[in-house]
Amino acid sequence: MRNQKELKEETKEEINKMKIAVSATAGNLDAMIDLRFGRCPYFLIVDSETMRFEVLPNAALGAVGGAGIQAAQAVASKGVNVLITGNVGPNAFQALSAAGIKVVTGAFGTVREVVEKYKHGELKGTGAPTVRGHFGMGGGRGQGLRRW
Repeated sequence: MRNQKELKEETKEEINKMKIAVSATAGNLDAMIDLRFGRCPYFLIVDSETMRFEVLPNAALGAVGGAGIQAAQAVASKGVNVLITGNVGPNAFQALSAAGIKVVTGAFGTVREVVEKYKHGELKGTGAPTVRGHFGMGGGRGQGLRRW
């Protein structure tokens, strides 16, 4: 796996010509990002130059297992360069990295806000998963957050 120091930093010109996927709670630019990559309801695939976007419903949302890998494959099939999300587990991270997709975690706000933050260099990629596997499956507390 690559670590943070090995992640390529893009130029402003490169950033303005990217397809950026964002995990989202709804299908528009003013939707809040969803902190769960594999279990988010939607991905917005945003053209960083024009801010035009495609809504990709997450077919892996209700998967019994392997949601992160399935979601990673769906995002990769759209030719995405960068994924912005709250958290990403180990299997999804590995699949995204293998597809050459830069993973940005720890983001919060609306889809529009996080894309703009990324374009201005305020969000950076991560070199490792941020949660254990099965993070978004719920822990019986109604929030989908596992406590350990």
